Amino acid sequence: MKFNKWTMALAATGVVSLASAVQAEEAKQSVMTALSSTTLSGYVDTSAIWKFGTGNALVGRSYDGTGKQDGFNLNAVKLTLEKPVDEGNWSAGYKTDLLFGPDAGAFRGQTLAGGDGSSLSIKQAYVALRAPVGNGIDIKMGVFDTVVGYEVFDSVNNANYSRSYGYFLEPLSHTGLLLSYQAADWVSFSAGVANTYNDAAINGRAVRVGHPGAPLITSAESEKTYMASINLTAPESWGSFQGTTLNLGAVNGLNGGPTDTTMLYAGLSAPTPMESVRVGLAYDHRLTSSTAAGFGSSYAWAGAAYVSFKASEKLTLHSRAEYATGTDGTYGYLNGPNNDNRNQLFGATLTADYSLWENVVTRAEFRWDTQLAGGADNTLATHPFGHLDKNAISLALNVIYKF
Repeated sequence: MKFNKWTMALAATGVVSLASAVQAEEAKQSVMTALSSTTLSGYVDTSAIWKFGTGNALVGRSYDGTGKQDGFNLNAVKLTLEKPVDEGNWSAGYKTDLLFGPDAGAFRGQTLAGGDGSSLSIKQAYVALRAPVGNGIDIKMGVFDTVVGYEVFDSVNNANYSRSYGYFLEPLSHTGLLLSYQAADWVSFSAGVANTYNDAAINGRAVRVGHPGAPLITSAESEKTYMASINLTAPESWGSFQGTTLNLGAVNGLNGGPTDTTMLYAGLSAPTPMESVRVGLAYDHRLTSSTAAGFGSSYAWAGAAYVSFKASEKLTLHSRAEYATGTDGTYGYLNGPNNDNRNQLFGATLTADYSLWENVVTRAEFRWDTQLAGGADNTLATHPFGHLDKNAISLALNVIYKF
């Protein structure tokens, strides 16, 4: 083994031994070997939004909410360090997603202890393992994304810049254990257990408050959240519809003290006989119940339809139409005493994605939201968009650099 002159000089004076130098060099080489397969990626996400009218209130849209209207925004910076698992037996890897910027605080939970929740969050951080059972079982242990949902937190991976009503009904991430298995080319399964329905904080626990007959008693033991999903992909024999995917998922657990929450999800994405057109459907249904005194049950569901049209090599148009309803107050406003005790919203979004620069996403979006129920007593509390408005119309420019 070759040593530099400084190491040899230290060895000659007895400050270090060649044996320790050999061990240090071997450890260094081991570290470098482990790092050589680690990849660095991420993005810088920025936007400019103009909301028509004088009010800035928006319901169910925390990532493009009141603080982002009528101005320019840094949304988030994401850094990903990852070593994917190999195809071989008993392989291992890891993934870490770090978020910086205002949206890091809006991302529920994952705030670092002692850190600034408005500027730094851990989105994912897990050890990835593969067990050679059958086709191979993939294992994640740590903090990972939820198994349900058509849209994701990273807007760069969504067709539209703004997110759907259904997205905000779903959990975002969990701290726990997730197993995935690819049974065949056309079907895969996932199942897992986690601390909570939706991470309020990394390593947080869900403890049931108020059991029947003893509403003031708190359980000493934490309760777990369970999740499962199945993903189906159409084979080549489906012709023009090859690659159609159907995703079904469910998550059930405590979302804080007394609230038991169940999320049911179904999503479909499909090509069409027209090569340039792709369609999608999503449905989210959330049910909550509580055994604590003063808490009741509630529901909310949202459905969305998506159409994407690739007009040219550089230009793609994406559209989304959606409807959401739920128990009074679900979407941030009250219907008033003379209504049916429900929230109802409709939204339409059109996004033009035009590629101008390499590694840069540039898109313009028009969005219209309208209130379908409520507002009979004509007060601010019964209108979701502020200033007695039943409509919200906005234009957004989204520019993202991916690396």
